[in-house]
Amino acid sequence: MFAGIVTAVGRVQELPAELPGQLLLSHPMEWTAGAIGDSVAVNGCCLTIVAAGPGRLGVEVIPETLRRTTLAQLGVGDPVNLEPALQLQSAVGGHLVSGHVDATGQILAVSPEQNSVWLEVEVPAQVARYCVPQGSIALDGCSLTLVTVEDRPPATAVVRVSLIPHTVAVTIAAGYRPGVLVNLEVDQIAKLVERLLGPHRAGLGRSAPGAERS
Repeated sequence: MFAGIVTAVGRVQELPAELPGQLLLSHPMEWTAGAIGDSVAVNGCCLTIVAAGPGRLGVEVIPETLRRTTLAQLGVGDPVNLEPALQLQSAVGGHLVSGHVDATGQILAVSPEQNSVWLEVEVPAQVARYCVPQGSIALDGCSLTLVTVEDRPPATAVVRVSLIPHTVAVTIAAGYRPGVLVNLEVDQIAKLVERLLGPHRAGLGRSAPGAERS
């Protein structure tokens, strides 16, 4: 579990000849990722640390990870958002993020406004259904507040978020451009509520026993 607060930017140091396989990442020497077996969020994707050393760590990527995320597009030298797993006493500075990416979205526009930067992101319909203004979304593992949500049936929607200068400075957001793909994770509580209420909502469409009798 994570908080969506990026604590370091690392870089891809080595890639296997062909994914899936192990990614080797470099990170600032003063940053602590954790021990072998711990979880770390890489661009919002929860991965297991399988190798660790001063200023570097290795994580294992499997086919399902590549299907759901943007990690297959990484190249040597590319920057990545990093966040270690939460501990029970940790402050949740953003919102609860599982690191289980729901889908990828595409940046449509990047627009500066005074000391902020607006992002417009196209998201799939299966993600948009859980997006509400003033709700939360994780973009590449960074917890952000949704400002507007515009449905574009039948398959997509466009969401807008506004970044403060600190977010731009300490994450990979400074490199965002139109066309860039980002990992998306919506509020998991909304998904759980929908799942739990599903059978009850279906039952509301059926008549109660004896209701059709005169």
